Amino acid sequence: MYKGHKITVIIPCLNEEQGIEQVLKRMPPFVDEVIVVDNASTDRTSEVARSLGATVIREEVRGYGRSYKKGFSYATGDLIVTLDGDHSYPVDAISYLLEAFLHLKVDFLNASRFPVRDPAAMSFKHKVGNLILSLVMSLLFFRWVRDSQSGMWVFRRSILDKMVLESDGMAFSEEIKAEALRQGVRFGEISILYSSRLGEMKLNPWRDGLYNLYFLFKKRFAPARRK
Repeated sequence: MYKGHKITVIIPCLNEEQGIEQVLKRMPPFVDEVIVVDNASTDRTSEVARSLGATVIREEVRGYGRSYKKGFSYATGDLIVTLDGDHSYPVDAISYLLEAFLHLKVDFLNASRFPVRDPAAMSFKHKVGNLILSLVMSLLFFRWVRDSQSGMWVFRRSILDKMVLESDGMAFSEEIKAEALRQGVRFGEISILYSSRLGEMKLNPWRDGLYNLYFLFKKRFAPARRK
């Protein structure tokens, strides 16, 4: 519990046995529930996560968004915190983010990776791509979002009832922020320290970047689906 709020941390993983060990060893003691969604890994991700006390859920259909939606369906906390299993997002910052979340009185807090302080954490190409996607999202949804592609967020589980989340892939990260803005929930953003990942990179910069750009326009202009 953190100041009267039950905390669930959700971590999607695809072959992250190296990173997930470091992430879970640093998990703060006030976290009530840690859900690792194993997205059909072929390594020891599940075994390592279970040995360190996490609840492991298997999602056989691969996809970043697919993993998160599976994890959300099992979460029981009042507040949900997300991060990746590759140790690139700061586990030690969870208390800092929760404190900011409560102080700002928001419903959704995005953890921005910018400015990137670790030169090895993100290539120049990725920085430019993220800038373009964030700028497009900000223009389309009339709210400045510094890091539309960040995978670390804090939000009230109750707002999921308002959201229509369609993406099963990498576009899910921008979609959940777009849905938060579309639904008019209180939205905030704060910077974190982003680090180099452990293990193999899963992102395909050109394919995922172009699709995410297309998805933003689709999300903005396609007829809104009802939940």
